[in-house]
Parts: sequence; structure tokens; C-alpha cells
Amino acid sequence: MQRLFIFMILATMTAMPRAGQAATLKVCYDQWAPMTIFPSDGAPKRGVVIDMVDQIYSSHGYELEYYEVPLARGLSMVADGLCDMLPEYVFSATAEKGFVYADEKTFAYITAFVVRRDDPWLYNGIQSLQGRRIATGPGWDYSSASLAYQSYIDDPRNSDFIEVISGYDDVVDRIFTMIKENRVDQYADNELVLQYVLNQLNLNDDLKIIRPGLETKLVERPIFSTKMPDAKRQDLIKIWDEGRVALSGAAEKALLDKYGVTFKD
Repeated sequence: MQRLFIFMILATMTAMPRAGQAATLKVCYDQWAPMTIFPSDGAPKRGVVIDMVDQIYSSHGYELEYYEVPLARGLSMVADGLCDMLPEYVFSATAEKGFVYADEKTFAYITAFVVRRDDPWLYNGIQSLQGRRIATGPGWDYSSASLAYQSYIDDPRNSDFIEVISGYDDVVDRIFTMIKENRVDQYADNELVLQYVLNQLNLNDDLKIIRPGLETKLVERPIFSTKMPDAKRQDLIKIWDEGRVALSGAAEKALLDKYGVTFKD
């Protein structure tokens, strides 16, 4: 009996976290440079938003464990409880179940266009898209920025002018090359993504960003799994909300400057 009692004490001690042991936060994210980046041996940076997540949670004693996956896989892993959070997902009041949004957004983005440098085209609503060859990715959804734009892309009558480019982490790079080579005419995305890719590919002499873009800003927020206990999720959301407010103004600008991008007035 005494041996059993000692064994139970030792088992309990083994199961309990040691004093000072950091909690682990499992973070799923997809490639959307410069906001979220899959690192490599020669390029270890993870992006503006991941830097934010790291600063906010490491200051509260968390060790971060990253899973670099396509967006659909990341959403599934959050819903299944395999990841605690995904740091940036388009906000929708009617979003699917399996996660809860934070109150504080990561960013609200302007969706602009990129075209060839000598192209005089300007966006003046859906009618200005007629006859334009538009590039996009598989399943990419612009409806939060413009329901009319998404409807135009999805309309079978326009399919001859919509080029869907598949890939793992280089889709936007390839689209930019296709625009330069006059294989498609334009592409719409977060203005910071457009700035970053133009700089990375050294294409500022060949391509340009067109504004105004789509009608509504793209608001993105972190999402947190409903598989974790409510108290833990509420604590993680509280940490994010307070940390994101603190990372505004000069602190936010410093993170953007690190990746050579800025919000245009």
C-alpha cells in the first residue's frame, strides 16, 4: 500500500509542469508574404504578423510552435484542436464553427491591383474589368473586399478571362512574372503583399500598383480553437487584444519597416 502511495505521488509530480516551465502555443499559418512567411535556412524571417504573435506571447512566457501549412489545412487543424490559433483570417460574422475570433484585428488591408508599368488601366468598378485577363489562386475569396468582384471571377461567362494559378508558396511570384510577360493583365491583393513582391522580384520598373482598389478594406483577425478549454482560450484572446493595442503606432511601423512595406495614405 505504501509503495502504491509513493508511486501515485511520483506519477502526479511527473504529470505536473515544473516550476518555470513555459507553456507551448501551437500556431498554424499559411504563406502570405510579408505578413506570414515560410522560413528557410537562408531566409529565417517569418513575417510581420508572426513577429507580432511572437512578441506578444513570448512576453507572457509562451514558447511558440509553428506549423507552416496551406490555409485550408491550417483552418482544419485549428478546428480539430491540433493548433491553438491561426494569427490572421478574414473576419466574417457568419464564419464557420470550430474557432473564435479575437476582438482586435491584425490589420485592415486595402486590396489594390498590380498591372504592367505601361498599362493605363484604372479600376472604376466591375464594368472596367471587361476584357481584362485576371489572375487569382484556387479558391481565393475576395468577397469580403468586394462581393461584386468575387461574383465576376466566379461567373462562368467570364471563365475565358480568369486564370487560376495553383501552387504551394510561390503563386503570387508566378503571377507577377505572368503579368510582366503579358500572359495576364492584372492581379488584386493586399497592398502590402504587392509592395513586398515587387521589391523581392525587383519588378518595380516593369509593374506598378493601382489604387483605388476594391471597395472595402479586408479586415483580418486571429482565430482560436474551440477545442481548448474556454478559460485558456479567453486568456489567449485577452493577451492578443492587449498586446496588439500595445503594438500600434511606432511599434507597428518598425515591424513594417523591417519588411520594407508601408500603408499608403
